[in-house]
Amino acid sequence: MTEDLTPAEAYAAALARNAEQATALAPFREMYDFDLDPFQIEACKALEAGKGVLVAAPTGSGKTIVGEFAVHLALTQGRKCFYTTPIKALSNQKYADLVKRYGADKVGLLTGDNSVNGDAPIVVMTTEVLRNMLYAGSQALSGLGYVVMDEVHYLSDRFRGAVWEEVIIHLPESVTLVSLSATVSNAEEFGDWLDTVRGDTEVIVSESRPVPLWQHVLAGRRMYDLFEEETDHGGRGASRREVNPDLLRLARTENTRTYNPRDRRRGKMVREADRERERRQRSRIWTPGRPEVIDRLDAEGLLPAITFIFSRAGCEAAVQQCLYAGLRLNDDEARQRVREIVEERTASIPGEDLHVLGYYEWLEALERGIAAHHAGMLPTFKEVVEELFVRGLVKAVFATETLALGINMPARSVVLEKLVKWNGEQHADITPGEYTQLTGRAGRRGIDVEGHAVVLWQRGLDPGHLAGLAGTRTYPLRSSFKPSYNMAVNLVDQFGRHRSRELLETSFAQFQADRSVVGISRQVQKNEEGLEGYREGMTCHLGDFEEYALLRRDLKDRETELAKQGAAQRRAQAAGSLEKLKPGDVIHVPTGKFAGLALVLDPGIPAGRTNGHRGFEHHDGPRPLVLTAERQVKRLASIDFPVPVEALERMRIPKSFNPRSPQSRRDLASALRSKAGHINPERHRKDRSAAADDREIARLRAALRA
Repeated sequence: MTEDLTPAEAYAAALARNAEQATALAPFREMYDFDLDPFQIEACKALEAGKGVLVAAPTGSGKTIVGEFAVHLALTQGRKCFYTTPIKALSNQKYADLVKRYGADKVGLLTGDNSVNGDAPIVVMTTEVLRNMLYAGSQALSGLGYVVMDEVHYLSDRFRGAVWEEVIIHLPESVTLVSLSATVSNAEEFGDWLDTVRGDTEVIVSESRPVPLWQHVLAGRRMYDLFEEETDHGGRGASRREVNPDLLRLARTENTRTYNPRDRRRGKMVREADRERERRQRSRIWTPGRPEVIDRLDAEGLLPAITFIFSRAGCEAAVQQCLYAGLRLNDDEARQRVREIVEERTASIPGEDLHVLGYYEWLEALERGIAAHHAGMLPTFKEVVEELFVRGLVKAVFATETLALGINMPARSVVLEKLVKWNGEQHADITPGEYTQLTGRAGRRGIDVEGHAVVLWQRGLDPGHLAGLAGTRTYPLRSSFKPSYNMAVNLVDQFGRHRSRELLETSFAQFQADRSVVGISRQVQKNEEGLEGYREGMTCHLGDFEEYALLRRDLKDRETELAKQGAAQRRAQAAGSLEKLKPGDVIHVPTGKFAGLALVLDPGIPAGRTNGHRGFEHHDGPRPLVLTAERQVKRLASIDFPVPVEALERMRIPKSFNPRSPQSRRDLASALRSKAGHINPERHRKDRSAAADDREIARLRAALRA
């Protein structure tokens, strides 16, 4: 291949290889015996470039590789990495995986059940533990460089989802966040929010499953394909596939009931022959029992399988049913190997405790290749089940939905007994996201060429609805963030009331409602944090600069306020003084084009007064008509008198005076000028400045001089 390259191309390729070898990604890739997928490489490169990442990919596609690279980077850089998961079982499994790779001295575990080496550079924990550490201001956060949030789409959970948002919002900005999510349709929106509250975040989306997934419905003795043509197993075209017409006909037959209109008894079925025929039809589409389902899957070569049952009691009952039915999935050699592993793992548990825990019934089921898996089991028992399943020694597991949350127990097939589950308030249909999460366990990468999802036939099953669940490869991520009393108390205690409110404004729920609010709130926080950095520089041996600046600002504000008050008062006084003018008064116009002495010819007071008050119909008040010393006759307004006007002298105006006559104006102006020598406008006292007598200004000036 290299022979086809030009010397320049070969040189460039060599430089690229050398550059890649110098990165942290190169030695990390050598830890695995398989090539990384393009989306994994892209996410790892973004992390090494200092960016946060949001990786949205189907279950089982290898998202955790990106989280493990964050762990590798933290150790390389001498920093800490916290790896968070939604459930204890997943935390325990991740802890075991990391211990195998890095050693027990470098890995810790913090859950509600265990606390192991909490000061290690790598700590696996449940998300609530990290939230509590943030509220408490734990010293363990010192040196934290990376946080991996596995199954981050869990933030849409109505009961616990707010915890994920609290952690994302409250983490220090210096921490790089790695968010691993199932494929969601609004990954870009979620990424935009992360970019707003966490800084530069790269969004990497992969919608292709590494192992194709086939969808089936098991009705009676027959296994139906859900879709007519399985041409796109989990790709973008999945939603365009047609539902199997045989399955649609089966649903119509099962749901159709015929009644005899001649029969007066309401609801009675028609003739006995019709009832017998319907019973025969129903007999072909009965719901098979749990042992029969496992036996059928074994015959079809679809084991190992996980059957999801949405109750702990149901899981235990399923195991008992299989035992009573005499179901055996292991040969003698596998049975012996199971016994050896179980006895080794439970050697530390006293015999009397094992008897109470139902150990011998549990062991009998394991030897047959059958087990239950749920949160009510002893952790050691669960870990044994997980180990045996991965080794292929347990081939049928009946589990609750917690097993779908990323625990490394992939199977060839997944069975769903029902499409309805208890959501904490009522029995409701499972969502497309839950269906995708559950069936995503089917198909073992590197082992199976295809995975299988099997839904058991139930009366009233709608194939169209099931196709909608199976065909929706992505679903929107919706925030479940709702402030609680506990959250409010912790926030106020840790950050104060003002800061707590700002933090709440940056939630994903607020972002989905109005993203501009989150952006503005985040910018305000950054600006305030930036101002905090200047506080130390504003203090010196001469005093506190901040205090000095505040005094200067307060003094200026007070002087401005008094100046405005004085100006308004003078305007009011000026308008009032114009009312007192009479014909023959000699006044001084202080400013404007006609500044100087003037003789009042007409006070210009409008005829209408407002009930004795000093108000006028004209919005400018009195407009006196005056004769200036320059022989001009003009009508002035209050704007020409910024200060009150006073009559300086009196002059007689001849009765024969005509303002339109130049001669009359010249004679009267001459008389006015002759008076000017005896008038001194400056002899009148000027008002003292209000600031001169203000006590507040005096106090501020004294504080500045201190």
